[in-house]
Amino acid sequence: MGLHNLFDILSKYSLYNKVYVAVCVILTKIFYPPARLIRFPLDIRNAKNIRLGKGFTCGHGCRIEACNYSLHKRNVSLSIGENVELNDFVHISAFSRIDIGDDVLIASKVYISDVNHGNVGDSEEYDISIPHRLQQLHAKPISIGENVWIGESVCILGGVTIGKGSIIGAMSVVTRSIPPHSIAVGNPAKVIKNYNHESKSWERVR
Repeated sequence: MGLHNLFDILSKYSLYNKVYVAVCVILTKIFYPPARLIRFPLDIRNAKNIRLGKGFTCGHGCRIEACNYSLHKRNVSLSIGENVELNDFVHISAFSRIDIGDDVLIASKVYISDVNHGNVGDSEEYDISIPHRLQQLHAKPISIGENVWIGESVCILGGVTIGKGSIIGAMSVVTRSIPPHSIAVGNPAKVIKNYNHESKSWERVR
């Protein structure tokens, strides 16, 4: 981040926030040089299995973890592309594999996890006599394409792919894959609009 960009950011804040952001910029350049700005505190767990792309930005209170503790080598299970922006209190938990493409925008309080306590899929065997916290962890990978916008308080669960250029509306729960250049909303999230490249507009699904 250049001095011009830093001064531009600081001009928008109160004196307290100016000091806070300035400190965060210094800490970012010390601990995560490729990142643009990290607003601390940031909780990163099992960092050896996480790749943060160049230009990464995040709000305060984010928790990013690769919780596959069986990985003894430096195998990446959470890959975040370039120029990805996370807002406050985003929680990303990767056990198997989560890939987030370039230029993804993620609003506050978003939860992305590829892992469950036990296999809760339709008609899958599940021993209910075992406490949920003791169930064997079961994971399905997640892929989020480039230039995706994920709205406030969205929940993205394992086994889904979100295609490039798509938008996920606030409060949605994504349990199935979303095709590229779509707008999806709801619980479970469903596609309501597709982008028309000829008219350069979003068209409602009928």
